[in-house]
This record gives sequence, C-alpha cells and structure tokens, in this order.
Amino acid sequence: MYPQVLFQNRKPDRIATLAEYEASGGYSTLGEMFRTRSPREVERLVLEAALLGRGGAGFPAGRKWLAVAEDAPHPRYIVCNADEMEPGTFKDRVLLLADPHMLIEGMIIAGYAIQADRGITFIRAEYEDAARILDREIEIARKAGYLGRNILGSSYSLDIVVHRSAGRYICGEVTAQIRALEGKRANPQQPPPYPTEVGLWGRPTVLHNVETLACVPHILRNGVEWFRSLAKTPTGAGTKIFCVSGKVNRPGCYELPLGVRLKEVIEDHAGGMPDGSVYKACLPGGASTRYLPQQFYDIELDFDAMHKVGHRLGTGAIMVFDQKTCLVAATLNLTEFFARESCGWCTPCREGLPYIRDILSRIEAGEGREEFIPMLQQMSKHLWSSYCAFAPGAVSPVESLITYFSDEVREHLVQRGCPFK
Repeated sequence: MYPQVLFQNRKPDRIATLAEYEASGGYSTLGEMFRTRSPREVERLVLEAALLGRGGAGFPAGRKWLAVAEDAPHPRYIVCNADEMEPGTFKDRVLLLADPHMLIEGMIIAGYAIQADRGITFIRAEYEDAARILDREIEIARKAGYLGRNILGSSYSLDIVVHRSAGRYICGEVTAQIRALEGKRANPQQPPPYPTEVGLWGRPTVLHNVETLACVPHILRNGVEWFRSLAKTPTGAGTKIFCVSGKVNRPGCYELPLGVRLKEVIEDHAGGMPDGSVYKACLPGGASTRYLPQQFYDIELDFDAMHKVGHRLGTGAIMVFDQKTCLVAATLNLTEFFARESCGWCTPCREGLPYIRDILSRIEAGEGREEFIPMLQQMSKHLWSSYCAFAPGAVSPVESLITYFSDEVREHLVQRGCPFK
C-alpha cells in the first residue's frame, strides 16, 4: 500500500470537512510561512521539489512562479484550471469532491509566492456540484481567517472566486482560458508575451491544474526531500493520480507513486482485465496521447521515461483496450470529439480534423482505399503547424494507430469493413 497524500482524507460518501483537513495538518504551516519565508523562498522550495504540472504539459511549477518578476505590476492573479474536459480524465473532480481545502490552501501558498491579489477557480459547467461545494468551503475558509484581508494576521491578503465555464474543450488551454475569463471568445493566443508577464486583463497570471495546486501544501509541510522520495524513479517527484477506465475490473482514481509501472496499475490496482480480455493498448494520459501497445506494457509512468520513448504521460488518464476492441473505431470516436471541439481559429485544425474524421469514417464503413493511409499520415503532420497544442494532441491517437496498428487498418481495407463486427 502506497502513502496516500492527496487522498489522505478521502471518504467514500462525502467531502472532508475543514476540521478534518486541519486535523491532518491542513493550514498548519501557513502562519509560519507568512512569518519566516519570503515569496521567493517559497518559489525556490517548490522548484527544488521538482513539482511538474499535473495537467498534461509537465512544466516545472516553481519555474512558472519565478517567471513572475518581483517588480511586475499589480493586480496579479492565481488561477486554478478545473475545466477538465480531456476524455478519460476525472481526477480533478474526484479531488474537489474529496478534499476541497487542499486546493484552497495550495492556491493561497501559490498566491503568496507570486504575490497574487486575486484567486480564481475556472470550473467546467458540468461540475456544478463541485462548484457549489467550492463556493461553500471558500466561505468557510474565509470565516476561519484563511482567506480575505491580512490572512492569519499577516500582511498578505487573498480572496478566491469560482467562475463557471461557458463550455468547450479549448477553454482548458491556458491562453484560451484567460480570454474566456475576460468574457472573450476562447481562442488561444501564441506567446510571447507569456501569461506570467501579460495574462488576465494584461496582468501577470499563473495558472495551474487542480492536482498541481493540491501538491503544494504537502511540499511546504513535509519538505523537498520527502516529496521527491515519494516517486519510484529518480527523475520523478511526488505521487500521481491515475484515472483508469476501459477494460479493467476496477475502474477509478488511484493515487500512486510517479514512476509506477503501467502493468502494476492495471493488474494490481485496477483489478486486472476481465476474463477473456487480453491487453492490446491503452491511451496513457487521456484522449490526446498516443496508444501504448503491448511492447510498453511494463513502462514506468513518469514524465521523463515516457518522453524517452516518444510518448507523453499527459494527465495520467489510462484508457485500456483489449484484443476485441477496434482501434479504428476508437480513434474515429476520439477524432469526432476533437473535430467538434476545435475552436476553428486556425486552418490546419479547423479543416484538418474533419478531413481525418471523414477518412477514418470511410475506412470503418468499408469504403477505404490503400492511399488513405499515407493521406492520414500527411494530414496528421500538417496539424502540427496549428496555432496551439490542441491539434497535435488530437492527432496523437491517429498517428500511433498508423505506427503500431497499420495491419488492423489494412484489415479494414481487405475485408471492406470492420473485422470486429
């Protein structure tokens, strides 16, 4: 049994109360931080802890904080991205419904580090239950003196509001989310300048995923070496919440050391695969990552280890497929989602995704031709010229389908239809 850090107060049927969070050490080091640590010291502490963003990109959190200059203008903003519209990903919702004060404290610490004047949680509209809980718990934290003017008698002040998203997957992209908060159309913006310099309403803004911010209080409370020791690999640090779905006996969220092997996640924690099912592939980090075939079944689930073999850990949302699953149909399903969710801002994404969707649809329907395969490869390359990371992520399943499962695609061509039907 591995240490439960983010899930230490998780209950089967309710959220943890403020008293329960405090009893587990929550908010216990805030007063000392305000008295004894400068904002720059807190930033360097998180940098030394090697906390990487848990929203998919894996960018060092401390480096992002240090990018806000000490003489940067005010007001400054700390934003929590709780949009979570990546298919297969549901860890942030589980975290919010387990221990909301962990997120609130993480936002306070991150806000202090960059000297933010305002905190905002951007949450998807479908998470209304979580949004109402956050509204309530923020008010409870405010009454307890953890938010508002002069927190715990210090000179630092911060308040947090909850903003409901108007919808669309693209709102999870950093610059698109900032525009959405400003009431504008959620199109991505190509940096520079970066949001840490010119962000929300033209002011310095740091934006983090829920899981990333939930890690922060534990680093402050237990130290750098403790946090780094939680991982199984020397390049990793901390735990990771893995969302496991698909062909497993116990789908759900599991907090495990960063660097745990894929085989262990599936067989030991997710209860293995159903009788008669054999592992064929998985998407390791949500719908915008590449298929991991059998040859990677024992891979270490760590940002660096995945990168070395040309894959991404992403959000850690593992969607498992067995030998009975048609991956052409699965990829078509994902492509239909991405084609619908494209913001339409740039030509490669707007035109390329419906083009790929059409080709995959014709292959699945038995109307495919051999030349469709190089056409898919060529169009996938074009999508890497898009304005933001949406399109490259959207074609990751397509590219890996051709790389690892071209025989299955050709079987559709030979049989003039899906061989799995």
